[in-house]
Formats: sequence, structure tokens, C-alpha cells
Amino acid sequence: MTESEALLDLAEQAVDAGIARLARAGEGWSARRFKASGEEVTAADLEVEKVVSAVLRRHAPGIPVVGEETARGNVLPPRCWLLDPIDGTMNFTRGSPFHAVSLAYVEDRLPRLGVIDAPALGRRWRTGREDRQPPSSPMARTVDEAVIGLTGTGSGDPRRIGLLQGTAYRIRMQGAMSLDLVGVAEGWLDACLCLRPKPWDVAAGTALVRERGGAVLGAGGRQFAFDSPVLVAGRTALAHAVLGLWESRPAGNG
Repeated sequence: MTESEALLDLAEQAVDAGIARLARAGEGWSARRFKASGEEVTAADLEVEKVVSAVLRRHAPGIPVVGEETARGNVLPPRCWLLDPIDGTMNFTRGSPFHAVSLAYVEDRLPRLGVIDAPALGRRWRTGREDRQPPSSPMARTVDEAVIGLTGTGSGDPRRIGLLQGTAYRIRMQGAMSLDLVGVAEGWLDACLCLRPKPWDVAAGTALVRERGGAVLGAGGRQFAFDSPVLVAGRTALAHAVLGLWESRPAGNG
């Protein structure tokens, strides 16, 4: 077994442990409170992060775990795990099945492998599958044909959001960046646009999209890096077109 295969196997074991713990949770786990940033957090977020991190540290003690709920600062170690214990916490607190555990292994700020599990949907996606198939649905070539996932809008950039909504064939606002990236990898989204993404939100999905031949771009059309305020994923030409449309009109300008 190669190191990459061993790390992927460990990632799946760790996610399995988190999902099992979540399955035994009581209703009180979904009660929300708010972080200083204004984002929602629940007891489930904290417990899943604790359980997943414990498995990773026990079997790979030399690799730090950077989790959403315990991360401090913006500097990532040269190699680390990036963990979002529940991506789509707002969905989770409202009983929506569109939430996921997202775990990636990162070296030199590049996602090398990833596992995304949506427990309420009974679905898991991971890199490294030899039996993976290309998207079965026809993929749009232009923005006006495209179904685009949009996540992380908050209250900002309303004019640029309006421009995108007025140009794309359809916009889907599903509230979980990891699953929007899965949608691009699987083909049920033609592209996705993630605003102000955090590394743990998008690392696993970025690895998945790139492995399946898609582009993941950041500001200015460069390859996405974790300090970028925007992420666009899709086929290369379409991703550049979506990003170009987004960046063509500065927020707040008439």
C-alpha cells in the first residue's frame, strides 16, 4: 500500500468514526449557537471534530489536524488534515439532509486527497477511486446554459450576484460548499461559485474536482489557493467564463 492509499484509508476510517458518533446523537446536538463571526455552530460540530481528529492523531501523530472549530490563525502547516466536521451547519440545524463531513489531506497548501460524506443522504465521495465515471449528464459550455451552485453569499456582493443570476440558466443555492464541489465532480452542477471559502470548506472538494479533470480557479483566473476570496469550479472554459463574469463588475458599482 502506498502512503497516499494509506492516508486515504485512514481518512475514511476517521470519517466513519465521526458519522457513527453523529448517528448516536440526541436532538440537543442540533441546537444552534453563534460564533463571534456570526456563523452557526452546534454540539454536533464540536463532537464530530473531536472524534475524527482523535482517530487521525492516533494513527498519524505526525500530521496536524486543522479543524474548523478549533483552528487558530491562518497559517497552515506544510502538511496537515483539513476538517470541516459539518459543512452546512445551517442546513443541519433545520433538518435539511444537505450537509456533510469534509476531510482532506494537504501538502504545501495543495489538497492531495479528500473524503466527503453526506450522512443524511447516505452518500460518500472520495478521491482515488479507480471505478470513477465521468459525469453522465450533458455539461453546459456557456454560462447561459449552465446550472451553477452559489454558496457563501451572506449579505455581500448583491449586484454581482444579480448579474450572475440574470445570466446563468439556473442558480442553485444549497448551502454547503463541499457538496457544490461534489455536484461539479458528479455533473449535476455545471459549475459552482464559492464566496469567501475557508480551507476546510473546499479542500476535499477541490481534490475531487481536479482528479476528475475539472478546473478550480481563484481570483484573477489563477489556480485556486486558500487565500483567495472566491473559488470557481467547472470545466476549464466555463470556469473561466463564470469567474470573468463575476469579476467584471465590482461590488457596489452601478
